[in-house]
Amino acid sequence: MSAEAAAALRLGTTVAKAAAQMWLGGRRREQERQLDMAGLIRLRVSGLRFQRGVHRQFEEIADAVYDRLAPYLEREFRGLDDGARQAVLDGVCDTFEAADLSDEAVLAADVNPAEIVRRITGTVRPPVGLGEAESRLYELLFTECVEYYVRIVRGLPVFEERALTELLARTTSLGTEIARILERLPDRSLFAPEGTDRDGDFRRRYLELVSTTLDETELYRRTSDRAGARVRLSVAYVSLRATGDDGNRRRPARSLPMLRPDMSDWEEPGTESAGMRVEAALGGATRVLVRGEAGSGKTTLLRWLAITAARGAFTGELADWNGLTPVFVKLREYSGRELPKPEAMLDSVAGQITGVMPRAWVERQLADGKALLLIDGVDELLDGERRGVRDWLRGLLAAYGSVRVVVTSRPAAARADWLRRERFTALHLDRMTPPDLAAFVRQWHQAVRELDDDLPCAADELPHYEQSLLTSLKDRPHLQSLAGTPLLAAMLCAMHLDRGSRLPRDRMELYRDALHTLVHERDADRNVPSAVDGRLSLNDKLVLLRDLAWRLSDNNRSEIGLEQAAVHVGRKLRGMRHLDEQDGTRVLQQLRDRAGILRSPAEGRVDFVHRTFQEYLAAEEAAEEDRVGNLVERAHLDLWRETIIMTAGHANRPQREELLGGILDRAGVEPRYARKLRLLAAACQETVPEVSEGLAGRLDEAVSALLPPRRPTDPPALAAVGPSVLRKMPRSLEELTPKAAAQTVRTVAMIGGEAALGLLEGYAGDPRDEVVSALIEAWSYFEAEAYADRVMARLPLDGHRVHLTHTAQLGAAERLRSLTAVSIHVKLQDLSSLPALPAVERLLCLVRGTADLALLSRLPRLEHFQLVAAESLQHPEALANLPALRGLHLPLLQPDGIPGLPILPDIYLLGFSGVTADTRLDFLAPYSGVEYLHLMSASGSRPPELSPLSKLPHLRSVTLFGFDAADPLPQVPGVEVTIA
Repeated sequence: MSAEAAAALRLGTTVAKAAAQMWLGGRRREQERQLDMAGLIRLRVSGLRFQRGVHRQFEEIADAVYDRLAPYLEREFRGLDDGARQAVLDGVCDTFEAADLSDEAVLAADVNPAEIVRRITGTVRPPVGLGEAESRLYELLFTECVEYYVRIVRGLPVFEERALTELLARTTSLGTEIARILERLPDRSLFAPEGTDRDGDFRRRYLELVSTTLDETELYRRTSDRAGARVRLSVAYVSLRATGDDGNRRRPARSLPMLRPDMSDWEEPGTESAGMRVEAALGGATRVLVRGEAGSGKTTLLRWLAITAARGAFTGELADWNGLTPVFVKLREYSGRELPKPEAMLDSVAGQITGVMPRAWVERQLADGKALLLIDGVDELLDGERRGVRDWLRGLLAAYGSVRVVVTSRPAAARADWLRRERFTALHLDRMTPPDLAAFVRQWHQAVRELDDDLPCAADELPHYEQSLLTSLKDRPHLQSLAGTPLLAAMLCAMHLDRGSRLPRDRMELYRDALHTLVHERDADRNVPSAVDGRLSLNDKLVLLRDLAWRLSDNNRSEIGLEQAAVHVGRKLRGMRHLDEQDGTRVLQQLRDRAGILRSPAEGRVDFVHRTFQEYLAAEEAAEEDRVGNLVERAHLDLWRETIIMTAGHANRPQREELLGGILDRAGVEPRYARKLRLLAAACQETVPEVSEGLAGRLDEAVSALLPPRRPTDPPALAAVGPSVLRKMPRSLEELTPKAAAQTVRTVAMIGGEAALGLLEGYAGDPRDEVVSALIEAWSYFEAEAYADRVMARLPLDGHRVHLTHTAQLGAAERLRSLTAVSIHVKLQDLSSLPALPAVERLLCLVRGTADLALLSRLPRLEHFQLVAAESLQHPEALANLPALRGLHLPLLQPDGIPGLPILPDIYLLGFSGVTADTRLDFLAPYSGVEYLHLMSASGSRPPELSPLSKLPHLRSVTLFGFDAADPLPQVPGVEVTIA
């Protein structure tokens, strides 16, 4: 049984017991409070048969309460941990048991649940030690239980008889009693002309509706009827990153091919240099404008905020948002009509129940600062309507200044300073990093599992699909580069699942599908007003975008002025005779605002949201306008590399022959560019559907002329050609020189994939040091366990240092019993995370928290140990138990040494990081055997006073790392002092 179910059962039993006490006429004597329901019934009911019957009835009542509370507990305040929820549960039960719930008390409150709650909370001390979120859940849960209690006792036999008797007894003072009842009515006010006694009931119903209706997202579209497969957003949601937005987000032009990242790039970064989590960014402001390109997750973010607020499930930086009432406004629903007044703001989400909403309820939420106003899609309104949004917002904030507001827009429709006068903080949703993308893929497949009967595959096959896609993303940098937004990542996930793990053979199909989605289909499906208003078909838009992309590329540019771009668009429109629209400025604005493919990186400028789309469209235009000769002339320029590769895919057969043949012809007569041109021609094989037999032979010769790789620049250049190079790689390295063999290993590793892993497995028998070192380095490009088993386990690792760059390698390293030298570049929380490495002799590791040096006892052969970045040290005296220790490097956390550091007579090398000018080196006097001393600066400070080092009789060398070298180096008699 889940914790929520157990809590609901306990509360149900508590409510049923209280009802039983009332029905049985008990006076809530102290001894009866301790009895369970069975004991209470035995005390009050005679006869075993009657006792069992009554007990069964009240068990059914407890079950009925359980049925109501169980889903409520699963939904509300899910962010609380088990301990906090248990404290709330105990508090509700204790209050119920301490309260006077006799029939006299209930009748005195006129059988009104709200009045009973007020009386009890006024006489029974609330539980102590609850936080804001716990107190809110306590209030809601106790109110809910009182409501059930009143409903139960009113339905019990004899209660109506008691109520009538009580009423008759009151007739002598009826006027006084009615006056008391009137006094208890809520006060009228400007915001509550009819009272607020039903506000809580409506809020609970409204939050249930928000939690249900907004907790839905489309995973993918079915090809048969275009219906979308929909699942819970709360399952599929992935946290994104955001950075402060100044409106100038330029992107450097890409000139070199994308290289395959190693697996460490898929680790969560230790700093927030790539942007902080959007939840943390939102937590620091009350008014936020969130900007992001098409498909960046703006609407999904607002929907997640709404359902999380409805459930009171915020944690971390947003924990104080629990208790807020979400109000989600979709601006596109107000195109062509007046923006909503407060009473109409619930229509789009909760229109079914607004008819019973207490008058001025929304205004009360706004005025009390209890509303979370979520306004989606400034860009989805027509241009003339957007100006009205700012005035509407300004009026709302003037009336309700304490309300929290989050507004979303594409950058083209709202500049970063668009709401600066209203004191809004501007944020920009960043592209997903590799760790974000991995998290998205995992959550997407987790959400697919909820489709049950609608699953597109067997449920037990989903883990295979998930891992297969992650492997493809890690092996193919073009996929990773494109899938930088939730929209495109979801498209990739759906395509991979729909095609049985078979992604497009080349990038062309992937880019085409992405373009069609961004340019036309997404807005058309959502009936976005500013898109529906246009009269351009998908093909019309692509014609204009292709022309603009070519003009940018033709001038070696990645952005253009808006006015100049409008002139180009207008000129192209004049040749599109089927269109009535001839206003280049208007059409360009529509393309920029809604096509999802253009953006404004700065005021008055326009570019493509991703360089890949410019290159793809320029390539299509080159093939359409037969500009092949132009491309051959530019084939040696890095900026044209990707455009030429994709033109080979767009071109017809004669154009392909001219393009590739022309490039190879230039390679034969231009030695200066021969290698680069052959590499480019070989790379075009990725996109071309087929070539003639003669051209195929020339391409094979071009690749053979590039092999074997010898220079350090060869592996990335050859890897950019793609997997086709693997067919030309040798199955054995025996005939290659050590240098060529090592570069061959690096080339294969950078290409990646199963075929590459198979080649490296065959190379593992080569004992040459250069090859072994290259194979060790290649581990970072592959799944850790598979590579450890198939390659690393076969290598002679003794004498080679192995660098562990991501967490998956930590566990896999334990399989390699011959490891003797290891550098762990993953920041460990503490030394308990060290893998079991009994043979290790040399170890470097980074620790984020406290380093307990006693844990090094698991490494009995340790000779050299270097610890970096630890915040504190524990048990340094344990270092004396390492008999082989000869070299030690530790962080210096205090200026006068490390307390408890033992005298280590066999140490000949000592090193300390975090050294400053204030460090006192006197503490080194007992270490008379030290010959070499390394001191690392904490922040580029001056070196410390070195004169105490003259007391070390065997000291030969002092090396200073990172110190300010402006002053003359300090001297120590008989010791060489150097600065590095």
